[in-house]
Amino acid sequence: MVRCIAMDDEPLALEQLKSYILKVPYLQLVAACPDAYEAMKIINKEKIDAVFADINMPDLNGLDFIRSLKEPPLVVFTTAYSDYAIEGYKVDAIDYILKPFGLDEFLAAADKVRKQHELLTKNTTDTETKEFSPFLYIKTDHKMVRIDASEIRYVEGMSEYVRIFTDESAKPVVTLLSMKKLEETLSDEMFMRVHKSYIVNMSKILSVTKTSIQMDKNTYIPVGDSYRERFIQYINARALGK
Repeated sequence: MVRCIAMDDEPLALEQLKSYILKVPYLQLVAACPDAYEAMKIINKEKIDAVFADINMPDLNGLDFIRSLKEPPLVVFTTAYSDYAIEGYKVDAIDYILKPFGLDEFLAAADKVRKQHELLTKNTTDTETKEFSPFLYIKTDHKMVRIDASEIRYVEGMSEYVRIFTDESAKPVVTLLSMKKLEETLSDEMFMRVHKSYIVNMSKILSVTKTSIQMDKNTYIPVGDSYRERFIQYINARALGK
């Protein structure tokens, strides 16, 4: 799954990008941003693999936005001005789509992103041989606490801290840690980010609707707009009956 951002200051163009991204099975729309500053906030908080960005934007244009990032994601530029094409490739853009464009052109660019993402992921796996650990060691209250990952029910983010709720304790484990870092550490097969402030253990869910998840009798977790599509796809793929 390629986690991506759509960025355009024109509302209709942004809606078009959103709709196209949601049509592609291997793309996950994390956020739709009306300007580069909003996109920057998302990238600082979330793991983002690709950005579909307009170039000609007020204040901070798409090119300068990408140049400002220390570790920029894969980039596809969208613009009505062909003069930007050469500049776009100078910042290693994967593709450049000239407005107005249709779904076919978008799919061609998205496929280039997919192939490059798969290549980067393979290279990372080959060089880092990272395996998911069934245990986490968390710093809390001036000590290290071992937590069995399978016992985690859900995680709640609170600014710079997270609260980890487990089956073993009525009280959560609180530690100074970002949601992004914890999301990268937890197994993708067991856990899912369903909201900017929540990660859930999918095996611990009691019931779901399109907008909320019931974890126990008194605990309901919201499903964020940016995460709903992927979450519903996951649930529908495992749903039985009518």
